Amino acid sequence: MARTDSHIYDTFIVGAGISGLAAAIKLRETGYDNFRIIEKADRVGGTWRENTYPGCGCDVPSSLYSYSFAPSSKWSHLFAKQPEILNYLEEVSDHYGITPLIEFNNALDEAAWDEDRHLWRLDTTNGQYLARSVVFATGPITEPQTPPIPGLETFKGEMFHSATWNHDYDLTGKRVAVIGTGASAIQFVPQIQPKVKELHVFQRTPPWVLPKPDMPLGETSKQAIDRFPVIQRTWRKAVAGSLSVINFGLRNPVAMKPVSVAAKQLLRLQIRDPELRKAVTPNFLLGCKRILFANDYYPALQADNTSLIPSGLVEVDGNTVVGANGERREVDVIIWGTGFDVAHPPIGNKVVNENGERLADLWKNSSPEAYLGTSIENTPNAFLILGPNVLVYDSFIRLAEAQLDYIIDGLWKMKEKRVSKLKIKPSVLSKHNRKVQKNLQSTVFNSGGCSSYYLDQNGRNFAAWPWSLSALKRRLNVFRLKDYDVVYGEKAEVRPFKSAHQANVAHAVH
Repeated sequence: MARTDSHIYDTFIVGAGISGLAAAIKLRETGYDNFRIIEKADRVGGTWRENTYPGCGCDVPSSLYSYSFAPSSKWSHLFAKQPEILNYLEEVSDHYGITPLIEFNNALDEAAWDEDRHLWRLDTTNGQYLARSVVFATGPITEPQTPPIPGLETFKGEMFHSATWNHDYDLTGKRVAVIGTGASAIQFVPQIQPKVKELHVFQRTPPWVLPKPDMPLGETSKQAIDRFPVIQRTWRKAVAGSLSVINFGLRNPVAMKPVSVAAKQLLRLQIRDPELRKAVTPNFLLGCKRILFANDYYPALQADNTSLIPSGLVEVDGNTVVGANGERREVDVIIWGTGFDVAHPPIGNKVVNENGERLADLWKNSSPEAYLGTSIENTPNAFLILGPNVLVYDSFIRLAEAQLDYIIDGLWKMKEKRVSKLKIKPSVLSKHNRKVQKNLQSTVFNSGGCSSYYLDQNGRNFAAWPWSLSALKRRLNVFRLKDYDVVYGEKAEVRPFKSAHQANVAHAVH
């Protein structure tokens, strides 16, 4: 029988990925230590632990895809690959003493608000816990999405999603169908193309794929970065500046039109065959869908053993896959590169709000809403990291850190002001989201002429933030209790630091 932990934690962190680790580190650095972390897997890393497909890596430069308080001089390339990122997260967790605090192999079954006690009851695979507040750090990219294709049950070959790659299966000499051409597919397609006998890529909508400005960092470069921290800071600042320029373009479609024209001209140099070039040329503004970066994807598409089917998969007939354009291919393997269900975060299946409603049920016919991507209606003392409408074209780590400044400020105010319950005011939430949705209408995401994962089934943009990252940081700089309905009652505690910003977190990971 699972045990019950009668201790009441000040807060409970669910997940030990990039945001969960940052939450634990920042909490400890501010002197907030009555918390617990659970992780369903046996190691940290989140999406970088789960995704191990060939070629898996980050499309944000390493200097920015790292914690501001833990720069690293170990990156082997400007853009890090999955094994290096996972190793970095594990090193950071060890360096800051977080790993011993994590209860691994413990998954959340249900988190339910107890109105009588103003506590969260957390039922897990290892037992029940009680906490005054909870931080859901489970991330938006967790649930692989496989479309319901007629006849799929008749397929007798091997089949897996890129997020659950079967490394035990040898693709050498096999006939492979890749379904989808998103961020994962453009990374693994070039890796498997030389091995397979035939590679058939089903492309529903062509993405924008731009050259990746990557390069190796030799030992000399690593030693210089390690010895002179100013290089790391300058590199990080330069990357941040370039991404802010991209973000300006995403907010101003007029600025993206000449860039889209230039990108189409570049395709003439990259793709020799006019029919293939036409098939991979997007008919929407650059940035409407996620911008992808690769140097080897187009060469892989032009290889003799590769064919592009410019349509989605609509049927499986035994070992024959059928495209919407009628093209049929007999294959041994189906690899799904169809991404994740980000419109309906899986954490919604686990959380029951103060009205006894499961969040997934509330989000069933729509996408989630939150205040500053953090606070959900009728869900007291709960904070979501990387929630709805905080997506800026930047590093997820920088977004998570910005949100954590807000969340930790809120957690400390709960202690100092003796708050037993706080929940976002419906009027504040409604006003915020009306303004967000109004301003999204003029962005590339909404007006660029495409249908992307930013938009839910009703055409509502649940993901993007319509302003700059600087504007988001300003909004997240201070937790305003006046935005919340507050009930007082807990014993006051004084925080040793005025804010998370003042914590001493300037320890490099060497």
